[in-house]
Amino acid sequence: MPTVNPVFEKTYKDYLKQIAAIDPTSIEQILGVRVEGREITIPLFGIPHKVSEKGIVDPSGRQPSLDICVILCRYILLCPGVEPKAQEWVSFRDFKDSGPLTVFFLNDVERAIANCLTGNLDNMKKAGKTLGGYRPGIDVTYDLAMQFDALPKVPLFLLFNDADEEFPAKSSVLFERRAESYLDPECLAMLGRLLFTSLKKAGLTKILDN
Repeated sequence: MPTVNPVFEKTYKDYLKQIAAIDPTSIEQILGVRVEGREITIPLFGIPHKVSEKGIVDPSGRQPSLDICVILCRYILLCPGVEPKAQEWVSFRDFKDSGPLTVFFLNDVERAIANCLTGNLDNMKKAGKTLGGYRPGIDVTYDLAMQFDALPKVPLFLLFNDADEEFPAKSSVLFERRAESYLDPECLAMLGRLLFTSLKKAGLTKILDN
């Protein structure tokens, strides 16, 4: 049986106490989530997670991983008073206070995704669709351009060009400007990392199924 991290357990319980003090209906419209009684249902990359003062569970009824728990709790607790309107696409480094995490985001999100997609583009396109990825509403010239509804009101925009004779493979993960009103830089970085790990897992599943 895995050992429970005592620091996380304390933080998790503190988050749940704070969530218990919130009226769920006050955040329902601003976040675009579903509320039933004291329970808040939040789709994360299309997978519904239920959050309440009792805890967080995924569709299987289990508590999800540490990063998912933190993202969902902070998403609720940081809910802005009014819905922000700034929807232009920006890079992670454009967010205030993102500086200490920009190297992590470059290496563990964007370069990691580029390495995952290189030579595996068709399969990863299929994997992206299993995560709810779809064609964005703007025209761009890339080998792959896919938008993901990571959380309600917090989409991610993945751009990728495969390697050629002159340039190595490169990927970029963009956010809407208003994303920083819903999550802090640490959670936005974690959300980008979750996109990578989810794509990788879905891509490996596709390979094994073929």
